[in-house]
Amino acid sequence: MSFLKDKRILIVGVANKFSIAAGIAESMHSQGANIILSYQSDRLKKKVEQVGRNINCEAYIECDVSNDESIANLINEVDSKWGYLDGLVHAVGFAPANELEGDFTEVATREGFKIAHDISVFSFTALAKASRKLMKDRNAALLTLSYLGAVRTLPNYNVMGVAKAGLESTTRYLANSLGKENIRVNAISAGPVKTLAASGIKSFRKMLSYNASRAPLMRNITTEEVGNAAAFLCSDLASGITGEILYVDAGFNITAMGDLSEVD
Repeated sequence: MSFLKDKRILIVGVANKFSIAAGIAESMHSQGANIILSYQSDRLKKKVEQVGRNINCEAYIECDVSNDESIANLINEVDSKWGYLDGLVHAVGFAPANELEGDFTEVATREGFKIAHDISVFSFTALAKASRKLMKDRNAALLTLSYLGAVRTLPNYNVMGVAKAGLESTTRYLANSLGKENIRVNAISAGPVKTLAASGIKSFRKMLSYNASRAPLMRNITTEEVGNAAAFLCSDLASGITGEILYVDAGFNITAMGDLSEVD
């Protein structure tokens, strides 16, 4: 049985076929969901359409999440086509490249902080505010993507870690605010995956190798595994879950030390 059968889900933040959001779209489609994808600009639309062709995407709608008018237009177009929403996936994160290399104190700037938090954090709230009218009393679900850098320091992650901490807090506050309307809000903290966004972080390949060597499952995760978890959280199977941060990272987050036999 497809546990998202006939559910109508909007996914914001697909960058290309290798992105986590693409994995989420594919998993949700395999479980019977009807999907609309947004795209940031005409320059990126073709890459989003490559993903959409594999999932019978019902519409492509442009949206700049830094612009409230653009968000309102996105939701109005979804309303015109569907009339309601059962789920919204926020897979958006950005910080200037110069903020993602070097010592945090040295590279942090006021402008970079503003940009990272506007795009990566407030956009989730803005989408929730705009879409709640389409989700009210449907046991609908909002979902966002976080990373371990929200709660632990990681090399070069810098302001994105601070932003992800804000995003996880936002998840809890939105869950508390929207629960009375039967709207659930959760986040997935995914392990490192080879994506275009992750490639902007210096030494990311070393992070992948280290993660695989320390995780209890002794490997990294796939976009499909994140997608399956996302499909579950947006389904009625997760009807009692809200305000949670679900780790999909091969267990890396539970470890404090590696193999002590490696130490003299």
